[in-house]
Amino acid sequence: MFQYRSVLAQIRRGASDRELARSHAMGRRKLAEFRALAAMQGWLDAEAPLPDEAQIAAALEPAKQAASTVSSLESHRQRIQEWLEQSVPATAILAALKRNHGYPGSYSSLYRMIVSIRGETPPAATVPLAFAPGEAAQVDFGAGPKLLHPDGSVRRTWAFVMTLCFSRHQYVEFVWDQTVATWLGCHRRAFEWFTAVPRRLVIDNAKCAISKACIHDPVVQRAYAECAEGWGFRIDPCPPGDAPKKGIVEAGVKFVKMNFLPLREFRDLADLNAQACGWVMNEAGQRVHGTTRQKPLTLFELDRAHMLELPAVAPDLGTWHRVTVHRDCHVAHERALYSVPFTLVGKTLWLRATDTAVFVYHEHQLVATHRRAQRPGERVSVRDHLPPEAQLFFAHDRAWCLQQAREIGTACAELIEQMLTDRILERLRAAQGVLRMRDTYGAERLEAACARALLHASPFYRTVKTILAGGYDRQPLSVAELGHVHAPGARFVRSAQLLFDPDAPRH
Repeated sequence: MFQYRSVLAQIRRGASDRELARSHAMGRRKLAEFRALAAMQGWLDAEAPLPDEAQIAAALEPAKQAASTVSSLESHRQRIQEWLEQSVPATAILAALKRNHGYPGSYSSLYRMIVSIRGETPPAATVPLAFAPGEAAQVDFGAGPKLLHPDGSVRRTWAFVMTLCFSRHQYVEFVWDQTVATWLGCHRRAFEWFTAVPRRLVIDNAKCAISKACIHDPVVQRAYAECAEGWGFRIDPCPPGDAPKKGIVEAGVKFVKMNFLPLREFRDLADLNAQACGWVMNEAGQRVHGTTRQKPLTLFELDRAHMLELPAVAPDLGTWHRVTVHRDCHVAHERALYSVPFTLVGKTLWLRATDTAVFVYHEHQLVATHRRAQRPGERVSVRDHLPPEAQLFFAHDRAWCLQQAREIGTACAELIEQMLTDRILERLRAAQGVLRMRDTYGAERLEAACARALLHASPFYRTVKTILAGGYDRQPLSVAELGHVHAPGARFVRSAQLLFDPDAPRH
């Protein structure tokens, strides 16, 4: 109070607020408030005596409450208010006060303090959103029951719910996941269910729809943007953390959980969706809605009249994925492999997958098109995508080798056939090597070399190459070769009787 009295004396002597602020006696805002209080109390009159500190304190401090009216939790008011802002339950607050601060009071005292704090906080004002017929629909996922998956495990199902904002008519479908492909498929089936397309879809910021949530510039999934363009609707994502913006579908999901799922049994996913379809048409669509006070199916006729018509040809929806080209000239998608040109090995590409086909793009250029693989692990390849040496190897298969050998001659065909029918060793490369010798030595010399190798019962690549390199194919066959030296036949000069007879003459 001495400081206030000193400042008041300087004010009465004509000191300005700026001078007092520069002297650090008091801040300018506080000075303005104190000057107004002094003027109201009549303290600025220089002829009147200065008020004492007690008078100044009485004018500054609020009136004290009686001790009996002050809550024992008054010292914890700020702490309790912060916990309430964090949505901490009252029972947890009472336990924390007793545990950490030694509070001996009861829950009733805490309850009165909470009522007092909330009474001082003005309630947030809300404005219900109104929608014209056909203007918008709201979409969301909700947890469904657990069912037996086709792979044998028990999995959680998810309810896809699209609710028309004007009529409150719904489309409900239960699915196994929330992937982009499932999201797009549910949209297509919902539009076919309504036989029309809403002009705007209010959605949450799910990853299957929005890549980056933002209140001003959200980034839409590429596949979902194509879906909106194909069907003609506009995407309206809610601001992050502002679920009431799509309260209609939030209530619709809750209605499905509370009114459809309880006290029902489902054999499988198909049975679950069949029951959901009947429930929407026979129960949910025929009830009097609590907000519109009319039946959703009755208002739906007006809703559908203002919605967009279905396109003549349904858009071919696909999902986009970033993929990297492996060293084997293939990219992987859903555990299946698809070939791309070998010049793109190591690069990152974009893959677009539809229900029937896969398209691969590099810098906005289509580089590969494949049919969709039917099972995980399947390899879908185009031979032209492989390196030249690999193309040659796969092109020169067994059938090709036999065909080329027949064009060269009968001896070459017989030698190649013996090589390819080896029961122990795979000799396709050796057969290809023998046929490549035609480019160096010509078909006539290769045929002669194969004939000589067959006479020696040696159908090997090394034998044919040695004959050609040494020019032996140009030499006439000797008597020993003509007699099939290495061929099956008489192998011994003496007979068995002469060989084992001890009295036979020895030479």
